[in-house]
Amino acid sequence: MKLSIFTSMTNPEKRNDAWQEALSCYEDIADEVIVVGEKWPEEFKFDLIGQTYQEGFKKSSGDWVIRMDLDYFFHEKDIVNIRKILQNNTDSPAVAFPQYQFFTPDRYHVKTIICTALNKKYFPEINQNGGGDMCLPTINGKRILPQSVPIAKIPVWQYDSLFRTKDIIAEDRARFARAWFRQFNNYGDRGGKSPEEAFEAWFEMIKIKYRRHVIKSSIRSHPKYIQDRLVGISQNQFGYDAFGLKQSINRNVYDYAKGYKEKFFDLNFKV
Repeated sequence: MKLSIFTSMTNPEKRNDAWQEALSCYEDIADEVIVVGEKWPEEFKFDLIGQTYQEGFKKSSGDWVIRMDLDYFFHEKDIVNIRKILQNNTDSPAVAFPQYQFFTPDRYHVKTIICTALNKKYFPEINQNGGGDMCLPTINGKRILPQSVPIAKIPVWQYDSLFRTKDIIAEDRARFARAWFRQFNNYGDRGGKSPEEAFEAWFEMIKIKYRRHVIKSSIRSHPKYIQDRLVGISQNQFGYDAFGLKQSINRNVYDYAKGYKEKFFDLNFKV
């Protein structure tokens, strides 16, 4: 079995992406690593995301193709099992993985389950144009739902904006808000076209989500590729204390119950 990983990367140094750490992780897992999105325009329409993902899928020559956003990591202890699971599920168009979302390195919640491993050998017609963001995998226009494919008991570790400053996040969120407006003629929950509006809308969303980050995690439990970067987070980066939320947020019993339910009861592992 040949395994490919593709990722999208645009101005990673400017955006404070942990791109070198991510590529090191992907190279340990895959036989082939494909990078797309390097010439991503400053202004764009939102459907460019799915088109770029599809470019990565098409350029990948593996039997299985895993899409990894640049803030996605697998743990080194899971590499062997990832391959075993893919080899044992060739009758499925995809394999799904739970996603651990971090805003600070010391805690997370299970954000979602994502169909990120795609069976290109037997389902080459897969397209990444589904869902509200128009970038989730489909076959013949029908979205591949996580509940319809094997779900692996292996997490994707997602680091979101941990290494970014307020200015970087504000500019980035505004770009994507404008892209959303060009596509749908509204800003949805993205605030507005200015960095200030976009950052405020994002941070209000973060306040809600961070309440559910109740599962504790030490630095040394993270994938080895990212540990040094986590240790070196500076005070002006989001991951240091979630811009003050780490000290100010008050979680209640409901927050803990919901977070633990997502982690220990909602996941229906099939492989």
